[in-house]
Amino acid sequence: MMDVNEELLVLASVDGNKEEVRGLLEKKADVHYQNEFGQTALMAAVLSGQLEIAGMLLEKGSSPDTKDNNELNPFIAAGANGFSDLLKLMASSGADCGSTNRFGGTALLPASEKGYAKTVQYSLEAGVPVNHANKLGWTALHEAVILGDGGHLYALVIRLLIEAGADIQIKDRNGLSPVEYARQLGQQKISRLFEGTAQEDGKLHAELFTLYKEEHYEEGLANIRGASPASMGNSTLHFWKGLLLQESRKYNEAIHAYRRGLEMGSEGSQFHFCIAQCFRLMKQPKEALEALDKGREESPLPSFFLYHKSNYLRELGFHTEAVKVMEQLLERLPDRPDFLFHKANSLRSTGKHQEAIQAMDQALALDPANELFTEHRMLSLKLLNKAGQQNWI
Repeated sequence: MMDVNEELLVLASVDGNKEEVRGLLEKKADVHYQNEFGQTALMAAVLSGQLEIAGMLLEKGSSPDTKDNNELNPFIAAGANGFSDLLKLMASSGADCGSTNRFGGTALLPASEKGYAKTVQYSLEAGVPVNHANKLGWTALHEAVILGDGGHLYALVIRLLIEAGADIQIKDRNGLSPVEYARQLGQQKISRLFEGTAQEDGKLHAELFTLYKEEHYEEGLANIRGASPASMGNSTLHFWKGLLLQESRKYNEAIHAYRRGLEMGSEGSQFHFCIAQCFRLMKQPKEALEALDKGREESPLPSFFLYHKSNYLRELGFHTEAVKVMEQLLERLPDRPDFLFHKANSLRSTGKHQEAIQAMDQALALDPANELFTEHRMLSLKLLNKAGQQNWI
């Protein structure tokens, strides 16, 4: 029988109330308790970015592998949200680094998809398999190419993956490799990485990559300050400056650096995504969404910004708005079953089970043998029947 202390522990973990969490743990509140959503206090702490509280719960035996009703565990949630320190903490506490979510992805896949470079680095260092494929047949490399923009940030993610042994020739369910997708999408920078012909724009950029990985952020920033004025005309340096400041948690300074990058002509629009990431980390969703909208307006790749806006809306719990964005995406790219899957999940979250079934039917028409879509169609059907609505066959 559930003690009120267990529910209070979950709520205190969400709120970041360290004293209350400490007191409840002293009263022997069960850290394994799962609420109606299947979430433990550790999951609540992770989703709220509460590093210290997560540490307290782990010390008391909370598992980073316990899955909620959506088949998500705290370790993967940290990866999917770009919470690098939380992911590293749980890896050191014995998390199953090969665990997967309902999409069949490890922590590495959503981190690569969303451009969370430091989380990608920590996932690889923790031993998350670099070539694991999800239920679409996508590896982390597929995610970074297909759902990336081919710019500086995703080039960094892809370089980290390649250095960790990622296979650039693995084919997905459509029979296409990351190399082929990069070519199809016109991602020249990424294609050069795959070919091994990418230029690092000189010694400085190679040094910055190493300093970034080793977390010598101040040294990297000092190197940038010492660069020639002509070098700062290069958008890559504005990217590195912004990223090093961002990792140093100097978000306003990072945004200023990224805004300098916006002035770099055709390469500039990618910086709107970096700015949005900073606002997200600052817990300023309005500003983050505005940055994504500006990127969509100015970028030659509006679908990239629409997709990541839908991701962020789902993260915020704005599923109705996320569905509208997914519908815009599907108007542009109707043959994307992954978009239909995300749309169905948001529809299910708003209780629109019939529409979720329709979305899965469309996905199955594109990929009839995919068990992921069959499973989630059945889930929506069960929920529809449970709600006493019309039974769809």
